[in-house]
Amino acid sequence: MKQDHILIIGAGLCGTLLAVRMAQRGYRVTLCEKRPDMRQTDLAAGRSINLALSNRGLKALRLVGLEDAIRDECIPMHGRMIHPLTGEPFLSRYSGRSDEYINSVSRSGLNIALLNIAETHDNIDLRFGMNCTQVDLKNARATFNQSAEIQADVIIGTDGAGSAVRRGMMSHTTELLFNYSQDFLRHGYKELTIPPAAVGGFRIEKNALHIWPRGNFMVIALPNLDGSFTVTMFHPYGGEYGFDALDTREKVQAFFAEQFPDLPPHAPTLLDDYFANPTGTLGTIRCYPWQAFGKALIMGDAAHAIVPFYGQGMNASFEDVTVFDGILDKYEGDWERVFTEFQDLRQPDANAIADLAVDNFYEMRDHVANPIFVKKRQLEMQLEQTFPDYYSKYSLVTFNENLRYSEAKAKGRKQDEILMDLCEKHEGNDWDLKAVLQEVNAKLASQNT
Repeated sequence: MKQDHILIIGAGLCGTLLAVRMAQRGYRVTLCEKRPDMRQTDLAAGRSINLALSNRGLKALRLVGLEDAIRDECIPMHGRMIHPLTGEPFLSRYSGRSDEYINSVSRSGLNIALLNIAETHDNIDLRFGMNCTQVDLKNARATFNQSAEIQADVIIGTDGAGSAVRRGMMSHTTELLFNYSQDFLRHGYKELTIPPAAVGGFRIEKNALHIWPRGNFMVIALPNLDGSFTVTMFHPYGGEYGFDALDTREKVQAFFAEQFPDLPPHAPTLLDDYFANPTGTLGTIRCYPWQAFGKALIMGDAAHAIVPFYGQGMNASFEDVTVFDGILDKYEGDWERVFTEFQDLRQPDANAIADLAVDNFYEMRDHVANPIFVKKRQLEMQLEQTFPDYYSKYSLVTFNENLRYSEAKAKGRKQDEILMDLCEKHEGNDWDLKAVLQEVNAKLASQNT
């Protein structure tokens, strides 16, 4: 056992995984969560957007020995099932390699599994109902519920987009030269449900992420183990069809009949869900620095909250734990060095995946049914199937867990530009794939010189 006491504020996915890893390394950990124990109270309240667990997240779970157990709770999704307004649905695969796919997993189910593991460690003190009301960053001391103090050697804030630890850093803006920004989309989200089929099983294709793209808005659906789908409506607030205008059951029913005619037959509680569930906001948070005085650090959504459209929010937070653990291997015992190295290595990658997540919002909403985009995706699949070393932008981000997000963004965007240009100029779908790859590589090389 090590002597240092680590106080982790926030027992969501990132914080609980971090607590488990720090306990495995021999630290004494106090893990505090402001909410009640989710294993005893349903906290979803219509905000349980399913998660897409992919290679970066699995790598972190592998680090703590949980990958196999969590995989048992997942449903593989091999691609996007696109539901156009007219015409038949079609599958757009995520990768040309058959062993690459993402996994639908319940946010609460994953969090509960991590909490159960955390509770097995004698050196983790797990406390719920602990609302952090003040943080003394210089002395690594935090106050909870206005009066209860916890003294530690270091504090790590994994307390989400509304982080109390980050607010504490903002109170030292001049000393830390602390920069902070938040950028909200003019769209929100609302959760709906497709229940299991009456005879059991799934009403629509099980092993896909379903998308109904409609230009300024869209609906997605991810499968659950019980045969249901968690459906999320991403929608503008204003305008003729905005959330603000869809304020009666009649309007909502007419809207879905017009824009998503194949969805209501599978969603008998659609109108009830629409009016019962809250409308959530979608935003990006960026800040720097992530550490203060060598005594406090933020990670996960507290440092880099992103919109959910690349399926990388949880994966990025889990990757924080992997990266942090690797830096601890090098500089353990010097917290200020560990914290500084972590923030300076990780922040460019957090910014990159934030940019890509916003890009993917517009891609999913506007482009997935566009003929040129479909043609480009088909070409990417052929390249991946033919050349094992070729990765599309999506694959670079999602399946290449050892490539930094910033590197995946730079290379992937350049590849997209080259392939879209080729697809616009080329008639038909017959390609000389070797010539295409040579042209892509040559243009990438010329842009890098």
